[in-house]
Amino acid sequence: MQILLILIFIIGYLAIALEHPIKINKTATALLTGVLCWTIYTVSEDEPNSVLGELSHHLASVSEILFFLLGAMTIVELIDAHDGFRLITDKITSKNKVELLWLIALITFFLSSVLDNLTTAIVMVSVLRKLIRAPELRKLFAGVVIIAANAGGAWSPIGDVTTTMLWIGGQITPLNIMKTLLIPSLISLIIPLIYLTFKLNRSVKDELIEADSREKIKSLAFKTQNSWIMLFLGIGTLLFVPIFKTITHLPPYMGILLGLGIVWIASEVLHADKDEEERHPYTVAHALSKIDTSSMLFFLGILVAIGALESTQLLSGLAHWMDKTVGNQDVIVILIGLASAVIDNVPLVAASMGMYDLNTFPTDSKIWEFMAYCAGTGGSILIIGSAAGVAVMGMEKINFLWYLRNISFTALIGYFAGVITFLLIFSLLY
Repeated sequence: MQILLILIFIIGYLAIALEHPIKINKTATALLTGVLCWTIYTVSEDEPNSVLGELSHHLASVSEILFFLLGAMTIVELIDAHDGFRLITDKITSKNKVELLWLIALITFFLSSVLDNLTTAIVMVSVLRKLIRAPELRKLFAGVVIIAANAGGAWSPIGDVTTTMLWIGGQITPLNIMKTLLIPSLISLIIPLIYLTFKLNRSVKDELIEADSREKIKSLAFKTQNSWIMLFLGIGTLLFVPIFKTITHLPPYMGILLGLGIVWIASEVLHADKDEEERHPYTVAHALSKIDTSSMLFFLGILVAIGALESTQLLSGLAHWMDKTVGNQDVIVILIGLASAVIDNVPLVAASMGMYDLNTFPTDSKIWEFMAYCAGTGGSILIIGSAAGVAVMGMEKINFLWYLRNISFTALIGYFAGVITFLLIFSLLY
């Protein structure tokens, strides 16, 4: 039974990693893998009811993550519907390429700590299209957006799916992860920026859109009182979620659903005087139609599959094997981070959570914080290694080899700079 489980999971994993060459959506593969794993586990057991109990237990944990993501993504879409993000991005007016590079990167870094890194990457690439005319230069900036979005998401409990998973699972706490990972994550971005600063040609030529053209674009922005209200209310509710959990001890998805209810009511009140057709773009129904439900189902499938491996003790066995073979815990986590450049970091972190239990490694242990950093930033090394990378790949038509030649080394030195910073800080303070 275990051999068959491993075989199906490996085949499913390979199909997910090779999504583009084989032209099969990874969500379909993940769902099929998850169902097959539990089917094999159930039919091989003498007491199926006990397996059903384990499935229900895992589904409860998975549902917490999915409801949290659903609420957060809906809030973000409502802010975007009111052009709230334009109030931030329209402030970018620099004509110096190096200055623009740093400005775009830092805005992306801090924005992705509040939003998810996928949404931030999409927003910032849309901004780049209004600032940079030359396709090659825009691709370079888009590569930096990927690095910055992943680095910014790693140090916040609501900035990256994997960090959110660790928070909901009880492996980390919000204040501790922010305090521990802010500097390493920032270093993983600053080192690539310094490297590109010396590499980038500073001459303006005709690569940037002229300032007067930008002013025309900015004048079209939907700058109203409603935009400011939805921006501050939306981001405020996202930031309130960790505080809500601390005060009430309720799980994070309850806090995000509370925030969604508040933002939803605000949107209804702001557009109460409009007819049904005018109100539709600002409704939650419209926001839900824009959410990437395929990604939600992917998380469901892969997390359910991981639950089957955990229930059959395969993940704990893998952890023991890695401890004996590799030995050093830090090296194991670094390798997990490098693997996330090829394999989606969601199943990697989910598997790691099943490999190491909270009794051995309690909340805020070094391994969980280091894993949040490595899995979050390691995905930047290859363009297929993160959701942000895949989204930008489609938006700017960046191919795998171009990214490998022009961005991968830059992301790699940033990754190891952050690793060294984390280990140095940890050795000095703990």
